[in-house]
Amino acid sequence: MGRLIERGDTVVSRGIMRAKPTAIKMMRKAAALWMALWLSASAAFAAAAAEEERVNEAGEVMKEILNIPDDIPQDLLDKAECVVILPSVKKGAFGVGGSYGRGVMVCRSGPHYTGPWGSPALYALEGVSVGFQMGGQATDFVLLVMNPQGARSLLSSKVKLGADVSAAAGPKGRAAEGATDIVMKAEILSYSRNKGLFAGISLEGSTLRSDGNADQKLYGKKLNARDIIVERKVEVPPSARQLVSLLNAKSPKNKSDPKSLE
Repeated sequence: MGRLIERGDTVVSRGIMRAKPTAIKMMRKAAALWMALWLSASAAFAAAAAEEERVNEAGEVMKEILNIPDDIPQDLLDKAECVVILPSVKKGAFGVGGSYGRGVMVCRSGPHYTGPWGSPALYALEGVSVGFQMGGQATDFVLLVMNPQGARSLLSSKVKLGADVSAAAGPKGRAAEGATDIVMKAEILSYSRNKGLFAGISLEGSTLRSDGNADQKLYGKKLNARDIIVERKVEVPPSARQLVSLLNAKSPKNKSDPKSLE
């Protein structure tokens, strides 16, 4: 039989150097650990990229809608404390099974929502039925949050539109001047764009909630909507700069009655 000579983690037999079985196991474990870490990092990167794209799309939607001649009335945008944008909600996204539309909420900063627009928190809109057919194309939604109470409700818990917070289809263009008292007192005004058509639409019965998992993917740490919007614990991410800059340019000042902001 050949002579065996041990050298550290190897064995020399008949002139051939072989690794010890324990060393082979350690190398396999190290390779598996490295692969697991690589896959985890790749998944985290992909998840963050997906949320960044979601924020980018929200900025593009808001830009396009604000360029529509008969769009959201300027006086309503100027009185909104927050804006929720849900881009590209496709047919069948609302239905049994918990599917939902996903987007962002951006609010004015400060305790009374009178400062510049800040970093976005990610939100999800859910509902078995929203009372309309969206057709085969994607539908974009924009919701204006019209008072601090509505904003606080959205920051604290999941809300049902029309029940937990009052909601109404938003008037377009100069229609705000002749809007009903119900519309003008609503906490949330909602709009949709589908197949190039822009209109106010009722989302009563749907629910709106903070998407904490998405926030963590976007910002890289565990946060809730209040941390982002009220406490301002994070800076505006690059993917949201277009959206925030647009809102600061289009509506730099909150023109609500100061008493309504207390």
